[in-house]
Amino acid sequence: MKQTLKNRTQKYAADCWHLCTKFPVSREYNAYCNQLIRCSSSVGANYRAACRAKSDADFINKLKIVEEEADESMYFLELLLQVTDKEHDEMKRLHKEGNELLVIVVASIKTMRAKKRNS
Repeated sequence: MKQTLKNRTQKYAADCWHLCTKFPVSREYNAYCNQLIRCSSSVGANYRAACRAKSDADFINKLKIVEEEADESMYFLELLLQVTDKEHDEMKRLHKEGNELLVIVVASIKTMRAKKRNS
């Protein structure tokens, strides 16, 4: 079944949240997990906002936020991979998904910019 990008970004946020529930509650883990939960959920929230953009320029600006948040999510997954031996397979899967979302968003930004230049 093909997922829409809205569904896919929402699942990404939920999967990152579920991952974070598997770590101990401590000042150290909480710092990274809280950031991962924020930025991974921001990917989907900002993509939804982009879908309601008022212009091509607004769409591109909102997608740039999605790009930044996806990259930030990958950063916190990388940090967690370095500091713990837990859940490595799931973190690698989520990192791969974050990268795939990033590639899609960057391609969309390039397409929209090219469309603006040609119009």
